[in-house]
Amino acid sequence: MSGTESARQPIAIDGPAVSGKSSVGKSFASRIGYRFLDTGLMYRAATWGTVQNGVDVSDSEAVATVVEQMEFLVVDDDGGNLICVNGEDVTAHLHKIQVDDAVSAVAAVGRVREIMVAEQRRMAGEAGIVMVGRDIGTVVIPDAPLKIYLTASVLTRAIRRHRDFIAEGTEVELEDILRSMEQRDLVDSSRKNSPLRPADDARVVDTDSLSFDQVVDLLFGFAKDVL
Repeated sequence: MSGTESARQPIAIDGPAVSGKSSVGKSFASRIGYRFLDTGLMYRAATWGTVQNGVDVSDSEAVATVVEQMEFLVVDDDGGNLICVNGEDVTAHLHKIQVDDAVSAVAAVGRVREIMVAEQRRMAGEAGIVMVGRDIGTVVIPDAPLKIYLTASVLTRAIRRHRDFIAEGTEVELEDILRSMEQRDLVDSSRKNSPLRPADDARVVDTDSLSFDQVVDLLFGFAKDVL
């Protein structure tokens, strides 16, 4: 494979909630001149639409039915993503607490994952892209030349999410976030369809003791070795 062809190949970044995938992935993509896609936003958009339609997220058939009727559009925005559902920009709603609480249940529905994976694979074939999520290296683009798995302790991740909520003026208890995150980790890692786990050849990075810039630098070093 030539250097130009190699440089066009997608890069996969996976990991649990609030492990730094999105912020690190966006900065890393900008540094290497790639597009960026946070696939988790697509599942969050599906969840927001499901909740807004009054669907019980524990009813997998009802969830699949409503998501099948959604039209998703991902728009590049200053290196990040805007997500539209049926022509409406829903990006501002995607990190609300009701979405946090329901997204794992929606993402566990097999038909929902089929819809999302098909669209993500289409996007991965368009141009060089850093794609972050929970099954990118294992399911969506398993042939990616570089697969990274970012992780951190559940307490560290809960503290990060708590700081985000406080910064935006949302009052929520750290203990509630911690319980929700522990439950989400359990659902994500034990679901039948595309469970959260590192790809066999992924480079695992624990971000607990690393600064943001250190993580980005580390990923950049990986990219220089592979691309």
